[in-house]
Amino acid sequence: MIPVEAAITRVRRDLTLGILLKVVLACAAVACLLLAPENARIVALLAVGSIWFWLSLTSARSSRSSAASPSLIAAGQFDEAERNIEQTVRTFSLFRAVKLQSLHHLALLRHAQRRWPESATLCRALLGQRLGTLQPLAKPASLLLADSTLEMNDLRGAHEAIAGLYQQPLSLAETLTLLSIEVDYLARVGAWDRMMENVMHKVQLAELMPAGASARTQGLLALAAKKLGRNDFADWLRSRAVLLADAGKITVERPMLKEVLSAGSSEMTQHPALETEH
Repeated sequence: MIPVEAAITRVRRDLTLGILLKVVLACAAVACLLLAPENARIVALLAVGSIWFWLSLTSARSSRSSAASPSLIAAGQFDEAERNIEQTVRTFSLFRAVKLQSLHHLALLRHAQRRWPESATLCRALLGQRLGTLQPLAKPASLLLADSTLEMNDLRGAHEAIAGLYQQPLSLAETLTLLSIEVDYLARVGAWDRMMENVMHKVQLAELMPAGASARTQGLLALAAKKLGRNDFADWLRSRAVLLADAGKITVERPMLKEVLSAGSSEMTQHPALETEH
């Protein structure tokens, strides 16, 4: 298993080495044209081109190998993903994108392994780089950072990551992830009023989340409703949450939800008022 700090150091070193190597090869090509004897120019240029081609070919292979990592993580094949990512990190690549993607994939893996501090460290290292054409990686990395810091109970770090995401356009999937994280954060700081703002829109978005995240989000909204004395609405949200996931599992992950999910609440049917509430 590759240590996080070692991976970050290796990637930074390779990025610097890659820039230097490109400069050296470019200077060598210019020197061949300007300084080499006329009968040797073609041979010298071919030599420089061969080195460049070989390095590019090795980098392309590394890129193909790196592309398989997210699917391995999603399939739960963590050991295989670890080997794949480690090989990418340790293999030199001329392509800056390959090295930065390897950090992102390692952050994904550590997050999936619930190793929150390591995932947060990797995300910060990635976001501290000049991403260039990989700027789209900033949003998923920021979401990973927000979730990891929240799981570490680093509320300040989570707030900073969440606030930064509101400055960027988000896809639907990213919006759902951010909503889940934000509701969790607001519950931890006791911002019940903010949780209930535009609550029916939040419920509608929660319906699009995976079952576990949807149940947790609606359970937290039920807790906010109960804290504000809206018991009927809290029971309605609770009934929706327990239909989606096991209440015991949810309360193990979020003990604060015992107050609403483990309490004996009467079965509620949907009130007409709930259908029109905004």
